Amino acid sequence: MPTITDHAIATPNKPAFIMGATGECVTFGELDARANQVAQLLRAEGVQQGQHIAMMMKNCREFMEVMFGCMRAGVVFTPISTHLKKDETAYILNNCRAQLFIASGSLVEVAAEAAEQAPQLQRSFVIKGEKAGFSDWHAALVEQSADPIPDQSLGVPMLYSSGTTGKPKGVFRAPENIDLDAPHPLKLAGAYYGFNADTVYLSPAPLYHAAPLHYNTLNLIQGGTSIIMERFDPQEALALIEKYKTTHSQWVPVMFVRMLKLPESIRAQYDVSSMQRAIHAAAPCPIDIKRQMIDWWGPVICEYYSSSEGVGFTIIDAEDWLAHPGSVGRPLTGIPKILDEQLQELPVGEVGQIYFAEVARFEYFDEPGKTEEAFDTRGWGTVGDMGYLDGEGYLYLTDRKNFMIITGGVNVYPAEIEGLLVTHPQVADVAVFGIPNEEFGEEVKAVVQLMNHAEASQETAEALMHWMKERLSSVKVPKSVDFMEQLPRMDNGKLYKRHLMDAYH
Repeated sequence: MPTITDHAIATPNKPAFIMGATGECVTFGELDARANQVAQLLRAEGVQQGQHIAMMMKNCREFMEVMFGCMRAGVVFTPISTHLKKDETAYILNNCRAQLFIASGSLVEVAAEAAEQAPQLQRSFVIKGEKAGFSDWHAALVEQSADPIPDQSLGVPMLYSSGTTGKPKGVFRAPENIDLDAPHPLKLAGAYYGFNADTVYLSPAPLYHAAPLHYNTLNLIQGGTSIIMERFDPQEALALIEKYKTTHSQWVPVMFVRMLKLPESIRAQYDVSSMQRAIHAAAPCPIDIKRQMIDWWGPVICEYYSSSEGVGFTIIDAEDWLAHPGSVGRPLTGIPKILDEQLQELPVGEVGQIYFAEVARFEYFDEPGKTEEAFDTRGWGTVGDMGYLDGEGYLYLTDRKNFMIITGGVNVYPAEIEGLLVTHPQVADVAVFGIPNEEFGEEVKAVVQLMNHAEASQETAEALMHWMKERLSSVKVPKSVDFMEQLPRMDNGKLYKRHLMDAYH
């Protein structure tokens, strides 16, 4: 597989990526030179092959430059969520043993508070900002040579789980081959989706998440151009598709919801016919939402199921999905197994915990106990999701094991209820979870974010429950509905559901 340097030599003036809001363009020649400077700076700061740095950065050109600099310096880099508070950030800094920390100027206050709790940090930098204890990133970088470092090797990301059910865990996979020219593990997915030098990829999500980080890496290594949104806005996303005639994109279901909630008159303004593959994952997509997207964009909607841990990978295109609505497809890697509490295989159609056989082992960094919990004695791996297989081997998700509600002995999966409620015209977002009930153990609770928060009332709550009673079995209908102006949803589409649950327990 080619490298960024190959493209810098062959097509130095071709845009590697363009920032969506500002139109700032970075060519392959510029990216290659800057990546070399980043690698030189890392070595100047004493960061060697196999050592770790952390970055808490908004979507910006510097994120991409740091990432590719680490990848040619053999450095393990950990992007940190821009929404974390100081203690969670400090936990990751310490857990990943970061020697160097880079933060965006708009995040430097939280970054500084976290850095104070991370004694192993040797140096901290700020991008476009000032803070005591933080050096100016650009001032340090401009002093570096743009020549390659003499000891180039392949660096890798170490991403942290979302922490939706507990403390975040670092997912570490050492590179199979540290040679920069080694075949890249993304090649399989890239071939399936048709990524090549002509690809124009729209990246609407934060770069610190696994999918946008990996797909942008894949696209640039193939010689394509990425259009990177600084932050997701549904109308701006449509405008960028039209402006740059983007061919590929990657989404989470809540982005589909927000685009579909735009007035039809606005949606109709934009030409999205250039889109060849609109890829989505990260959370279960409500069936009605996906049908509406296929009706709107055509059979370009593709779905995959995987995880930061890389335990299995399933894939399904629009035609296959229409024949198996709700499925996340059949495996590209790994063999899905549905197991009961005793780790015995369940028959077709029965819900259990999803494991994958024939997968490469990963580790939760510095967490041997949690790593062991992720595998059974056969080496089958899991990330705690629940689901079932049909007779043709198609996998269906129900929900996280941690979020399953047991009410009166009946298992209820919140994702099904959330998928229905979000299609109601008044509802912008929703979280469903279990709360204590003396008689039944747990009862179903819904917390709703309305399109217009001024409509929040007991009457609206009762109307929503009545609407659900006409569409769901009684055991699944929430016993009560509360309203929040803004749900704590992360940019990767996942809810900080444990924060909501804690408030009701």
